[in-house]
Amino acid sequence: MSSKSENVVSFLCSGDINPVDIMSRRSGRFTLQSRDSNTPEPTAGASRRKRKSEPSKKNLQPSAKKQSFEIQKCWPEDSTSPCVLIETPHKELEPADASGFKQYSFRNFFIQASPLPRLSWASSDDVWIKMINKELKYVHHKSYLQRHPKLQPKMRAILLDWLFEVSEVYNLHRQTAYLAQDYFDRFMLTQENISKDYLQLIGISALFIASKIEEIYPPKIYEFAYVTDGACDLWDIQRTELHILKALDWNLCPETPISWLKLYAQVDAQRDGENFLVPQFSQESYVQIARLLDLCTLDISSLDFSYSVLAAAAFCHFSSFDVLHKVSGLKWDSVSLCVRWMKPFMDTLRNEPKAELKPFFKEDDRHNIQTHVAYLDLLRKAQERQVDSPDCQLSPVAAGGMLTPPSSTEKPANP
Repeated sequence: MSSKSENVVSFLCSGDINPVDIMSRRSGRFTLQSRDSNTPEPTAGASRRKRKSEPSKKNLQPSAKKQSFEIQKCWPEDSTSPCVLIETPHKELEPADASGFKQYSFRNFFIQASPLPRLSWASSDDVWIKMINKELKYVHHKSYLQRHPKLQPKMRAILLDWLFEVSEVYNLHRQTAYLAQDYFDRFMLTQENISKDYLQLIGISALFIASKIEEIYPPKIYEFAYVTDGACDLWDIQRTELHILKALDWNLCPETPISWLKLYAQVDAQRDGENFLVPQFSQESYVQIARLLDLCTLDISSLDFSYSVLAAAAFCHFSSFDVLHKVSGLKWDSVSLCVRWMKPFMDTLRNEPKAELKPFFKEDDRHNIQTHVAYLDLLRKAQERQVDSPDCQLSPVAAGGMLTPPSSTEKPANP
């Protein structure tokens, strides 16, 4: 670990906090509310009693950042059908800021029918809608490099490769590593002119936050400082942790690509009468798909796709589109671009030995532990295949002029 940390250091070598937001899970994580036309209106007496107990609306300040949506049901209560997500009138597309960077938002987003089976503990439609809503709330995009002219895509790949290795050393879960990746990319989307000297500090701080969110027994902060081989001390990590939390506005619970992959695999393996919360998919197959996701995540062009589509494309390479449509509800037009972009990565992994499960973990959890291989070498081979195979860079509708995202080796032009 010491020599690897020195390489990372040499190549990469850092308001008010509102903790109530992270503690209020009900209001912070779920912004979709189902409106049923059959719900009776409150009586006049109940309304007067409620108004007496509530503070005056004149003293309340509207929240500028809160997203509000309405779910309009268009189907009988005893069936599962598509629904439409309608954005409330006050939510408008924000203009570009002074640097020319556009703020992204979604409007009139159509939600596919829920592929989840009937659940005894919740409505499958509600669970699916809340997962889809996180695709709207947690925005990521590779264009953040335009804000950091001193950074290159390869620096991000080296950092994530190192974070995967640290996660394996401390036996952290895959979800922890992917949360750290999400925190890093979204944090960089809010900053400007970050130097490469601070990337390792930002990365290890993001992993520290993710481990406290996901792990039952997270490593201590001094252990994270230790793996940096003296490049970051405890105070640096604590200070950067607060900076990241403020920049992310305490929004720390996205649906990562690995959580989408686990959902797709579980829906595919689900049988009638079996507990949906107990994993029923093949651990060996899941690990192979997860390794493809690991490799693709190192390429910054993966940020051009939503996490659900990225996981769906990886799942499709190990299955068929018919199966993918059943477990995700996605149409071919939604995933074809990502499937084609991912093909060189899949071809590269075909020539490598299959990933093996570590035998010293509990059998029911060992597939969840993050693993690490020579991802940087594999990434280089995959990107060479992208250059040598023009077909991998064209979508199935190339006749219309649509292209896949450019290779991650191409640095975006400054705004």
